[in-house]
Amino acid sequence: MRRLSFSDRLMVIVIYVFLILLSFTAFYPFWNALVVSFNTGTDTSMGGVTFWPRDFTLENYKIILSDNRLLNGFFISVSRTAIGTVTAILMTAILAYGMTKSNLMGRKIYMVYFIITMYVSGGLIPSYLLIRSLGLMNSFLVFIIPSLISVWNMIVFRTFFKGLPAGLEESAQIDGCSNWGMFFRIILPLSGPVIATLGLFTAIAHWNDWFMPSIYITNEKLMPIQTLLRQTLNSNIVTGQSGIFDTASVSIVEKTRSITSKSLTMAMMMVVTIPIILVYPFVQRYFVKGVLVGSMKE
Repeated sequence: MRRLSFSDRLMVIVIYVFLILLSFTAFYPFWNALVVSFNTGTDTSMGGVTFWPRDFTLENYKIILSDNRLLNGFFISVSRTAIGTVTAILMTAILAYGMTKSNLMGRKIYMVYFIITMYVSGGLIPSYLLIRSLGLMNSFLVFIIPSLISVWNMIVFRTFFKGLPAGLEESAQIDGCSNWGMFFRIILPLSGPVIATLGLFTAIAHWNDWFMPSIYITNEKLMPIQTLLRQTLNSNIVTGQSGIFDTASVSIVEKTRSITSKSLTMAMMMVVTIPIILVYPFVQRYFVKGVLVGSMKE
């Protein structure tokens, strides 16, 4: 092994120090929010809470987990993410598989239309009128139907499918396999990396979305927890008039003087953030191969 020169060793040290500092600046805000969520609100308001809870408490999480609206919002978010991700990946993959067929009439015209939608949008008002005319206002389907197809994901799927050996489909056709059988029995099982990668990106988009429900949903029973968190951040107070916490939770807050709106907000942020973070380790090994699929030359 070749020994590194002094200048090379110095460069390696500088790179490592830079990466450590960059990682710290990215991770510390999350860690501080976690620390504050486990610290009493009155103690946090005095400042100085940085790396460890100074006055440890679980009251913030007890209030969050005892609030029926937040628990219902968490269930809506989980349901939306699970159903929306599965249906979006399936429908997008089916569309991409069809676009790989050279005998598809008007394939180039369809592709031009798809590309146009990536750069041109009707805007918020036309979208609102369309959703209302379809009867999707205050409906769980408003989380699913508008996001069934992603043109970018379709292009990535299409590139991946075109890279598979043509002999697979030819052999399946000789054995009498239909197009649907070929797609579900051959194509999808071979598409694990791209499905895992695009599935994660789709799930994150569904999980983090708070804007669309604030436009199309007024029924509190259909409000995801991300939108409730946004309302909490905007209110900056925890009262019976804030519309965020129910009466039982408000009474607990009134009896527990160590609770503040900031401590509750940080605890709520952790409840919203941690579930999606736990998904990463299961799909991390697919990232390199899955992300690079779209860069492959046809």
